[in-house]
Amino acid sequence: MRDHWDNCVTHFDQDATHFIKEYFTGGQRRCFLIAAAGFDPRSPIIPNLLSAALGDDLHALFIREERGETADESLRQSADQNEGELRKAISNSRVEPITIFDPADNAPVGGNRLATLLSRLSLPEGTTDIVLDMSALSMGIAFPAAKILVEITDRNPDLNMHLMIASNPEMDVSIVGEPGEKVQAVRGFAGKAGRESEYPKARIWLPQLAKKRGAALERIKASLTDIYKVCPILPFPARDPRRADLLIEEFGAEIREEWEVDPRDFIYVSEKNPLDSFRSIETLKKRYDKTVKDIYDPQLILSPVGSKVMAAGAMMAAIKYDLTVQYVEVLRYEIDETASKAPNMDIVHVWLDGPIYNGYGQQ
Repeated sequence: MRDHWDNCVTHFDQDATHFIKEYFTGGQRRCFLIAAAGFDPRSPIIPNLLSAALGDDLHALFIREERGETADESLRQSADQNEGELRKAISNSRVEPITIFDPADNAPVGGNRLATLLSRLSLPEGTTDIVLDMSALSMGIAFPAAKILVEITDRNPDLNMHLMIASNPEMDVSIVGEPGEKVQAVRGFAGKAGRESEYPKARIWLPQLAKKRGAALERIKASLTDIYKVCPILPFPARDPRRADLLIEEFGAEIREEWEVDPRDFIYVSEKNPLDSFRSIETLKKRYDKTVKDIYDPQLILSPVGSKVMAAGAMMAAIKYDLTVQYVEVLRYEIDETASKAPNMDIVHVWLDGPIYNGYGQQ
């Protein structure tokens, strides 16, 4: 099951936009899109590309993540503007606000509320394709959405499932989030972390290093026990060739002193291709399971807090192998205007599931 994920169909940049124009144009496709209606400038990019190709054959559900009164007013205005643009671009659409924190006790509940929303989802008649646009969705929303949509396509083998991302690593750095206090597993990604075993646990923690995410990773690390090894994930190759070096410098104290990382334990994955992240985690999972079989209970714990592209690959691995994903929900966001900016977007398309993979791996 999902054996094709290590070699599934992908498109990047101009090839991705060409795929959207060629595949979705012509009246043979009816698409349902789930995306964000938030402040992030990347919110409208994928929806506009799909709308231009599909017209009235595109239906959409836009998620508006609400973080209460703590939201910055300028960001709220940007979200309102993006929401208006999305409603105008796709007439067959609706916007659903999801409260990320329970107002009673401030507990993160966004993932559960999304799951409730999607449990009532009724796809338009004749839907051939589902697209999840992760560009501007938080991890606490994007990961549960992906898992639920993959389960829907499992039950409907004629459906195609696509993952799309408008990526800009420099923009990721400029969007700064204040982490909450509670560390928890992403909804649907508790994995085996809390299950009993006859063998002692030996956990490998895979934190995805990202600029200005140190506070979140520190809280996650403090919540974990039975950690055998820490294997930080770094972006390389990356648009900025020095990005990995700068992250090692930023997290130097944690790497050397608290996490005690062996230089051989760094994991380098492409900032552009999510399959690289998926394959690296899959390879580690298989080797570790084989090495400690009948001695320890091996567990991989993922914490993808940076690039959406790299996080998408981690998400695929977590779904396929039932891995734990630990995270800290963001209380509020702000924009760091001093961060460097790059004007161009990387467009990524991953064809997760569909009839094109029927018979994959069979002789």
